[in-house]
Amino acid sequence: MFSKQPLIEDDVIVFGLLCATLFLIFLTASSNRKSFKKFYSVVPVLLLCYFIPGIFNSVGIISGEKSELYGMASQYLLPASLVLFTLSLDLKEIWKLRKMAGLMFITGSFGIIIGGPIALYLVSLISPEILGEPGPEETWRGLSAIAGSWLGGSANQTAMFAVFQPSTQLFSAMIAVDVIVANIWMAFLLFGAGKARRLDKFLKADSSALENLKKSMQAKKESILRIPQMGDTIMVIGVAFGVVGLSQWLAGLVADAFREHAPFLEKFSLTSEFLWLIVFSTTFGILLSLTKARKLEGVGASRMGSVLLYVLIAIIGMNMNILAIVEYPSLFLVGIIWMAIHALILIGVGKLVKAPFFFLAVGSQANVGGAASAPIVAGAFNPALAPVGVLLAVFGYAIGTYGAYLSAIMMRWISG
Repeated sequence: MFSKQPLIEDDVIVFGLLCATLFLIFLTASSNRKSFKKFYSVVPVLLLCYFIPGIFNSVGIISGEKSELYGMASQYLLPASLVLFTLSLDLKEIWKLRKMAGLMFITGSFGIIIGGPIALYLVSLISPEILGEPGPEETWRGLSAIAGSWLGGSANQTAMFAVFQPSTQLFSAMIAVDVIVANIWMAFLLFGAGKARRLDKFLKADSSALENLKKSMQAKKESILRIPQMGDTIMVIGVAFGVVGLSQWLAGLVADAFREHAPFLEKFSLTSEFLWLIVFSTTFGILLSLTKARKLEGVGASRMGSVLLYVLIAIIGMNMNILAIVEYPSLFLVGIIWMAIHALILIGVGKLVKAPFFFLAVGSQANVGGAASAPIVAGAFNPALAPVGVLLAVFGYAIGTYGAYLSAIMMRWISG
């Protein structure tokens, strides 16, 4: 096992390493060499941008746990990219996606709720000690925190910790299981995004609504496309981060108001500033798409949003430590089976209703990854689709606590 002290601790150097990694990935991806062309025909660029920083973290070169880059990325880069992606929205076409998107999101939630109890039961058959001793060390108490995270986010996870009170040591182990299993699953989804056509054939999916949205967005972009000048790029950056600043200010006011006047609404995550930051950023982006600001798409608004998103992907990736699996093998087995059940239910329902793989991936990630990574997975299919991911993730925050509580009760029943 590697030393817990990373080789590189300075976040400025870490950030430089991540950006240099992105540079090398895109340099090789654009190469005309046959070896690179063959490699990238199998492995998506997006997956490498996510996975290589995870390797750096796993072998101790950097530390996602000790770095403060994720806080910066989630507060600045994520909402800014959402603003830039939503500037050229076609609301009419996105509205047509609502039924399939909603169905797969609910299916994903159901898979998480029942997946935990089933996984715990199956592992307990071969390893009864997994259930733990009565009291704070009972495994189901810690698993309730994973259910909260995978159905909503960190606020829902914290709520489960407060309700069921697992020991600090058990909770820490569950955080490792949560992060590793969720990130490995996200890697699979990103890989699948690069094979979406093949997967849609397997699912016998009708992707006409998605294709219409992509064509509509492309047609709008081509109608306003022009070579950007310096002023154009400054306006893109100004709009993006100006909206982020306004959204952050409003998010603080609204979250404080809920905490003061309606603290019981914390169970819906309505006291979370991050939730309101995402909501306001997306809302303002949508409103700007109804104004002349949408013409900024013609000078590269979504391209700039993609740049920010790729940096965010690298920063998220550096939080993955694959080697932590050896420390808690039984717990990771529960997590892996849990996620597999979630995936199988999604695939089964998706095949039944002939849903495009996009809806399976985003319906899953809106639950498991929340607002930070759902738009990444959606954007991997097409930048125009990123807002679909974040809109679904907001629903996850709302139902996460209730779903996690139900899952925890079932796991407690299985534990006897």
